[in-house]
Parts: sequence; C-alpha cells; structure tokens
Amino acid sequence: MQGKFGGFLGKAQAALKDGQSRAASGSSNLMQSFSLPGESQKAAKILKSFLADPTNTRTALNSIPKAVLQKAKGLAVFTILKAGFVFSGKAGSGLVIARLPDGSWSAPSCIATAGVGWGLQIGADLTEVVIVLNSDEAVKAFSRGGNVTVGGGISAAAGPIGTGGQVSSALANPAPMFSYSRSKGLFAGLTLDGTILVERKDANRDFYGSSISSTDILSGRVPAPEIAGEMYDIIEAAEGLDESGLPAEAYVPGQQGEALPVPNSTAGYPTTSNTAQHPSTTVPGAGNKTVFDSTAP
Repeated sequence: MQGKFGGFLGKAQAALKDGQSRAASGSSNLMQSFSLPGESQKAAKILKSFLADPTNTRTALNSIPKAVLQKAKGLAVFTILKAGFVFSGKAGSGLVIARLPDGSWSAPSCIATAGVGWGLQIGADLTEVVIVLNSDEAVKAFSRGGNVTVGGGISAAAGPIGTGGQVSSALANPAPMFSYSRSKGLFAGLTLDGTILVERKDANRDFYGSSISSTDILSGRVPAPEIAGEMYDIIEAAEGLDESGLPAEAYVPGQQGEALPVPNSTAGYPTTSNTAQHPSTTVPGAGNKTVFDSTAP
C-alpha cells in the first residue's frame, strides 16, 4: 500500500512541477498586461479565439454563438492562473464591457480575479475565460464597484456553442451569466464557481486619469478608447457573421454548471442538431476550429 501511494505521490509531484513550468510563460504575459491597454489587447486576442472567424464561417459551429453575442448585455474577458495540489488558488486579470442603449459597447473597466477551491487538482494552469452577461442585473453587479462571485449571488451556467434552434432555446430563459473557458496548462478539475471578480480601481485611474467609477465607465459616460478598437472590431465582425447555409449544429449543456465536453484535438467539440443534452460522438467538418482545446500550447 505504501509503495503504491508513494508512486502516486511521485507522479502527482512531477505533474505539479510540469504544470507550473507550462504556466510560467503564461503568467509572465498575464503580469505584463496589468494595465488597461494591455488588458484590451489581451481581451482582443482571447475573443478572437472564442468567436467565429468571418473569413471562415464554419468556425461558427464551434464558437460562442452569434445569437448569444447579439443578446449579450455585457462581456467579461479575463485570464486566471491556477496552481495547487488538493487545495487550489487562482488569480488573474481582465476587463468588462457593457452594451449601451444604442447597441454599441462601453469603455472597458479593469477587473481582477481571485479565489480558492478544494479538490484533487494537480498542476498549474493558465485559463482564458469569457463570461457573457445576459441580464441587466449581471451588468449592475460589475458596476457597483464591489465583488462579484461566480456562482454566488448571480448564477452562471456553461454557455452553448454552435448554431441553430438549440441555441435559440437556450436563450429563451438563460442564466444571468454564460461562462466559456480555455485551458493552456496541465490541470485536473476546472471550475469557475467561487471565482471572485473585483474592480481594479488603480488600473482604471491610471488610464482614465481620475478616480472614475465603474458605473460611469460601463454606463457610457466615458468614451470608448481607441486602444480597445481591435476588441470592438472583433466583436462587431462576429455579430455580423453570415450564418446562411450553415447546418444547425450546437452543444447546449443540459443543466446549470455542467462542464463542456473535452474537444477533439482536430475538429473541436462534438455537436449535434438533435438533442443538445446528449451530444453526438460525430464531430462536424474539418472547417471547425478548436477554440476550446485544453491541449493548446
């Protein structure tokens, strides 16, 4: 028994060391972006990988749906660096934007993430996250300048991907927040529950030049900065994607908090035009991109 446990512990320690080294380069990039210009550039890169590519419409089959994006009241885009064995800690940074009454997007407000979880979690992992805010209440939670806990006062669910009627059904009565994530390192057990999102007043003050509140930023009282132009362009292009001719293939989690399935290394997530709660093992065509591939370098 002792020999078996010793072997398991040795493998766990090796996995932890390997995961930490994999996350090291990612954490360096994370630290460098602790400013609003850096966060805007990082958010643009993340959104580009999570949203459909207008030059290849089939990528819509394995991306955050156009319909979800069009109905979004806001978006939170951030990275989380997680590391631990049994007990896990996580911290990171990002930004949040809100939909304005005229349909445009607000200036970005910087946020930081923190949280502690428990479970048999081995390794270190840099995770890219997009949270779609589906309700005014969810946006207000980010506007008040306090803490927002994912899965706490405002519930979150794994969001749908793909196209077709199943996506529309998921939007009939959506959770206040849809979450999407992509992992780059070695980590067993990914959850956003308990993740705390906090306004970064220092970063906002450094960029906007005064102690402006997140309420003013997200309500449109601050002009959208040019530095965030690429991010807005990526969102606009995805919202205007022409889906005509695409098959109705979608994956919609069957219950709140259900994790997305492990993607195929070449074709992405398994999707189906039938029941979304039990996705087919048949994957869509090779035109799909692996936007949520946890094995990505």
